[in-house]
Amino acid sequence: MKKRLCLLLLPLLLLSGCRREEPARTAYQLYFQEADLTYSAGEAPFRTETVYLYDSETDTSRRLAEALLNELLKGPADETLKSALPAGTTLLSLEIDGDRALVDLSPSYESLSGVALTLADSAIALTLAQIPEISSVQITARGRELAYRERQVLNIREVLLTPEEDVVTTVDARLRFLNQDGALIPVEQTLDLYEGDTQVSAVARALESRPEDRDGLLSPLPEGFQVKSVWLEEATCYVNLSSALLEGLEDGAVRTALRALESSLRSLDAVEEVRFLVDGEFRRDLGPFEE
Repeated sequence: MKKRLCLLLLPLLLLSGCRREEPARTAYQLYFQEADLTYSAGEAPFRTETVYLYDSETDTSRRLAEALLNELLKGPADETLKSALPAGTTLLSLEIDGDRALVDLSPSYESLSGVALTLADSAIALTLAQIPEISSVQITARGRELAYRERQVLNIREVLLTPEEDVVTTVDARLRFLNQDGALIPVEQTLDLYEGDTQVSAVARALESRPEDRDGLLSPLPEGFQVKSVWLEEATCYVNLSSALLEGLEDGAVRTALRALESSLRSLDAVEEVRFLVDGEFRRDLGPFEE
């Protein structure tokens, strides 16, 4: 009897000894929007959905970032949520350059602008913020920057600290405007910054009109001149211009506009250098200018 009992227990012991452990997985959060915004008035624009990824398949920052974005692009499982990214968007490539994630998406991402683009960018940045090695994100579509952005590089810390309600702050700047003789005159101004603004974007916007309470001064930016995008990386401010908008403008007027932009931006404590780009390409012949 004892012999039979041992024989019956032997297969069970062998099976328990051969049982494989479940591969280790880690939980991450994906950021989606409310499908019905009537139930989220006044609240944060995102809710999260949890996804579990195998550690063995996400053993580097790049592999983890790719896995997270591919899960984000699949959309939410919860029917009360929706993706902030356009349907059909795919990840073309992802690279890690230092502490920056370079994300290139399919052409459908180019359809976004305004608030929709801001929400999509934020959903990607917040999802990647879970990777300690990544502190900034640059998102392109087919390798090209989107012209509708104020800045092309998103600082994850700033995205995380963005308040849920509009909060006005201010920044002091010394802006350059034109007098009646065509000379650039410095004007001390305190600029309002609203949610989503940056100091450099506020300066560029302020130069588009003449200063308040200063009669006789004009905008240094000629009609047809427009800053495509402006952003700050460390202490360097990048000003991106459009070649199409520069065509037909007099060289002297363009040079005056660039001098005004450079001087005004450098009046900010955070800016040490200004670099001009045209259609995303750095132009060494456009500045720096002598004071």
